[in-house]
Amino acid sequence: MPSPVSADRPAAQPPGRGSVEALIRQTRQLKGDVDAVRRDTRSDGPDPEERWQRALYDLALHQLNDLDAHLAQLRDGPVRPAGPAAPGGSLLPRVGSAEWDLLTDQAIWSPELYHILGLDPARPALTLDELPGLVLEEDRPRLTAMVTACLVDAKPIDGEFRVVRPDGTVRTVHMMGEPVLGADGGTASMWAVLRDVSELRRSQRTVHETRDSLHRHRREQTGHRIAAGLPEAVMPPWHGSLRLPHQGPAALDLAAHRLPAETATLIGTDWYDALELADGQTLLTVGGLTGEGVAVASGTAMLLGAVRGMAMSGTRPGRLLTLLNRLLDTTAQPTLGSAVCCRYLPATRTLVWARAGHPAPLLYRDGTGHLLDAPDGTPLGASPGSAYDESAVPLRPGDLLLLHTGALLPEHGGTTAVDRLLGLATRFGPGHTAQDCVRTVVKEFGGPGREDDACVLAARVTA
Repeated sequence: MPSPVSADRPAAQPPGRGSVEALIRQTRQLKGDVDAVRRDTRSDGPDPEERWQRALYDLALHQLNDLDAHLAQLRDGPVRPAGPAAPGGSLLPRVGSAEWDLLTDQAIWSPELYHILGLDPARPALTLDELPGLVLEEDRPRLTAMVTACLVDAKPIDGEFRVVRPDGTVRTVHMMGEPVLGADGGTASMWAVLRDVSELRRSQRTVHETRDSLHRHRREQTGHRIAAGLPEAVMPPWHGSLRLPHQGPAALDLAAHRLPAETATLIGTDWYDALELADGQTLLTVGGLTGEGVAVASGTAMLLGAVRGMAMSGTRPGRLLTLLNRLLDTTAQPTLGSAVCCRYLPATRTLVWARAGHPAPLLYRDGTGHLLDAPDGTPLGASPGSAYDESAVPLRPGDLLLLHTGALLPEHGGTTAVDRLLGLATRFGPGHTAQDCVRTVVKEFGGPGREDDACVLAARVTA
């Protein structure tokens, strides 16, 4: 209920009733359109983007409801009986007005303001000195500063504070007001429009929360895609048996496979690799790190790169694992890992190998299989000063070596998976390629229910 004279401008003339009715019709049409689209989205579904969209639609409807109620008040005048709102409007008025006369210390409130503050309309309106008693203690300085700036410096009021209603509920109120000047140019009174914005702010918080959740979800998806792609980027992209390029037919027949976990969100951190070295020897390695996620997947890529570099420089398996253990201890996020590192010497058909907390390779010969005698070797990252012993094994043409990561072998019905794996010896005969043997292992161990990724690498001595 502004005074005819304010601090900086005369009071605006009310718009024509017909123009307000037209705005109300447009607002309600838009509300119906927004609500129709809103009903097609879910607020409780698993998709973060859909929840964010629903929150935005809810916020838009809150704002349109407020606009509808404001236009209805503009049409009907500043004072009207409390009761059901017009169709589509708020059930309780959310905008009220007040004027405080500084000369008489009298306050005049509209009925809507009593509803907003939860006060009895039969009681006298609160004075400016009494109003802070309704406000939360931490918001009182803000209200005091706004009112003081208005009365002393003739500054407009535009701010929010929270009030505690007599029933204990807390409402957020947005207050806009101006000083009203008297004939002598001094401040005679102050008028204000107070709006209950509790639901609006709640909807805005929901939008912010769902938006933040959506951003986190997208970052996680991006990180997951990057990490999930690292194994494919750094491990050999084998889709069948592979002969290393410079050894000709009389060397090793190689094949490998990565068995994914049943849960697609888990990121594998196991690796396999075979690399022809400068001296004509061959590197064979499998390993993995504990944990999951982008950091661990990138650590796996780093370790595999280090293995390749040291192997190419001629570092023997035991020394290589010793250096790899020290490298893992110096990383920003220390973790544990395991690995088997082998060098195959084709001139003598000798396998020189070492392990770090990893299952030993299996050797299949003449229809039987057995574990290679394992040298000592603590897990990577467990003890920075560890040194790793080596073992040398003579091989024959037709022998099959099988290297695998630990996740391949869960316990099974009282019989260890190693026994099951050794029991495949009769299916790994001389007539089967390395790829045939890998397919047999995948068929046996790659069924549903796998909790972790696993890798298997087969190498058959061809001559």
